[in-house]
Amino acid sequence: MKKIFHLFIAAVLLCGTSSKAQATSAEEAVEAFSILPMIRSVSVSPDGRQLAVVRASSKNGDYYIEIRQTKDLAKEPVKLGASKMLVSGVSWLNNEKIAVSFRQILRDGASSYWVNQFAITDVDGKGKWLVPFQSKKNIRDYNIIDMLPNSPDEVLVEVDINNNFIPDVVRMNIKSGRTKTVIRGNTKRSGGFTADADGEIRTATGWNASKSSIDMFARKKGDEKWQLVFQNSPKDRENFSIIGFNDENPNELWVSANRGENTSGIYLYNLENKQYSERLFGLESVDVEGVMFDRFGKSLGFTYITKQPKRYFLDAEMKSLYEGLEESYKGEFVAISSYSDDLNQLVIRTSSAKNPGSYYLLSDKQKLNKIGDVSPQLKPEMLSDVKYISYNTRDGLKQKAYVTIPSSGKAPYPTVVMPHGGPWSRDVTIYNEWTQLLASQGYMVIQPQFRGSEGYGMKHWKAGDKEWGLKMQDDMDDSALHLVKKGLADKDKLAMFGWSYGGYSAFVASLRDNNIYQCSVAGAGVSNLDRINSTLNQNRFLRELQRPTIEGISPVNHVDKVNIPILVIHGDIDIRVPVKHSREFVAQLEKLNKDHKYIELKDADHFSDTLFYDHKTEFYSSMLDFFKNKCQM
Repeated sequence: MKKIFHLFIAAVLLCGTSSKAQATSAEEAVEAFSILPMIRSVSVSPDGRQLAVVRASSKNGDYYIEIRQTKDLAKEPVKLGASKMLVSGVSWLNNEKIAVSFRQILRDGASSYWVNQFAITDVDGKGKWLVPFQSKKNIRDYNIIDMLPNSPDEVLVEVDINNNFIPDVVRMNIKSGRTKTVIRGNTKRSGGFTADADGEIRTATGWNASKSSIDMFARKKGDEKWQLVFQNSPKDRENFSIIGFNDENPNELWVSANRGENTSGIYLYNLENKQYSERLFGLESVDVEGVMFDRFGKSLGFTYITKQPKRYFLDAEMKSLYEGLEESYKGEFVAISSYSDDLNQLVIRTSSAKNPGSYYLLSDKQKLNKIGDVSPQLKPEMLSDVKYISYNTRDGLKQKAYVTIPSSGKAPYPTVVMPHGGPWSRDVTIYNEWTQLLASQGYMVIQPQFRGSEGYGMKHWKAGDKEWGLKMQDDMDDSALHLVKKGLADKDKLAMFGWSYGGYSAFVASLRDNNIYQCSVAGAGVSNLDRINSTLNQNRFLRELQRPTIEGISPVNHVDKVNIPILVIHGDIDIRVPVKHSREFVAQLEKLNKDHKYIELKDADHFSDTLFYDHKTEFYSSMLDFFKNKCQM
């Protein structure tokens, strides 16, 4: 099989260029990186006969859906998507119907916010569009939680049926839109509902006020009685998640947990005897991410992340498929993003630091067709390599970081420290638009995985508790100083740029004593720690478990200490970190006559999928101009 993959896939691989990379002008870079992805997703129908491509029609996205025939990709496709519908994705419900995800802004008096919805339609474009659970007076949040492959005309949907702010689960007929309530949410089990392979809801979560814990429940096959599997409290705060059901024993749960270890691993929990298995998979240096399943619930293997996502396979056929692909696409991260039930039609997505993404359709293990590139305007010479390094902090901790090294120029480089958001998150650098934009202009970028980052074990995660702007901030500075010591970074040309928690870090960077930076750029940043609790309400886990860890420097109270120029950027309808955080900080900057610039992006929320072409051109051009002319970098 490997030889077959190699023979057909190698034919389409691009050869590397030997010419020396030339610097890209700021104008060229802003234009190229601001264009939204030309392809958002590609997926194949369960029977393998049809392909759904979410494709852009303009620089601003304006996405529509192509339905193509896998046996004749050259045939004119069916095109779907209402003119006023901001299409964001598509899912196959069965071989005839798809769910189209779309977004819209709702305006309620002085408030505006983005909502995600879906509509169901026929793939031939002739049927009516069904938009369930919606009316002009009531726009409900809802999401499909199970496609029910064994019941192709039905799906399971989590939705608040009776408007009591607690989600329920309904079984919906995708042809008629008729629903039947399966589970009523209550104060004890108020979300996290998942189904087994037969569509039976068997896990749930809830907030336990008396214990101050997140309670995780499950029940045996065919049993109405719920069992408490785990309680996660702010005091203990472990990595614990119920991932799914063991296809070999319906009363066994796949669980990701620490179980006394520093890093999380994979276990089986038996609902009958209430016992855990031994650790079935785990690593000493990083947490396990999860379990891979096919759409019928078969367990395929485990996933984890080092520099890039990795897979450990249980299923021999899937392992062989991936080994053949990875042999042919050396240096690329390869993912089978969609496949038919018989595995004869595979959608392959390749990506790397220098490749935003490319899609292929492999038919019958031998015929390969390229569907398209995610960002064809970004040429290889505009993009740079990324290294995964270790560095030591001032108090002796060993930490990881990603470093994007410009393909033009030479060391020591002007350098930007770019901390991630969260802070309970981590970077996974396959391709990063912001680091590559900056590298195209000669800036080296380092992304430190500072204490408080997830994925590197409990000790590293909890080491960030109550260290906002303190030791966490030291870790970021130490990453830059490490590059200075190595002769790679110019100590007189350092800056910080971050978004969300990274924006908070950029606020703090602007006011540190003995500042190592020439300037900072704070995007959608938290400036007021007393206000942040209200921004955690969208996620109960964060609200209840993260809130006790948020303690440290509140930037808005220390604006008088700002000692470098700062650029502040924020979306005006940001729900996760309300724009008031930046407005309050900027008001103090103005009052104290501090060197700054403020940009507010109209109709932009917190997340990147609400940043459109015009947002990006304003944001990117302002940031590059700021670094070059205000920071003298």
